Amino acid sequence: MDEWAYAQAKATEKLARVHTFCVMKHQDGAEIEFIITVKEYAVPNDRRMRFFALADKQTNQDSAAYTPSGWGETLLSALSDCIMEIHRFPYQGKTQST
Repeated sequence: MDEWAYAQAKATEKLARVHTFCVMKHQDGAEIEFIITVKEYAVPNDRRMRFFALADKQTNQDSAAYTPSGWGETLLSALSDCIMEIHRFPYQGKTQST
């Protein structure tokens, strides 16, 4: 356990370190920037879910809007799952061509 985790007095506080990443999705000649926030919990409810990644945009907005996310024991597994989910459905919001 890293030193920062000892700052949590009670498990109900759900202290987490936050990591931020950016990934570009290329779709129909446009680049869509997704910001991914990964929370690293000091004391997770389940050790297999220490890291939780969540994208800042939804995909599949025209049918059933979906917010890409991922859980995992490691930062890599949660981040990778979230990126995979970003590519799972099309982004149907506003895009900026570059």
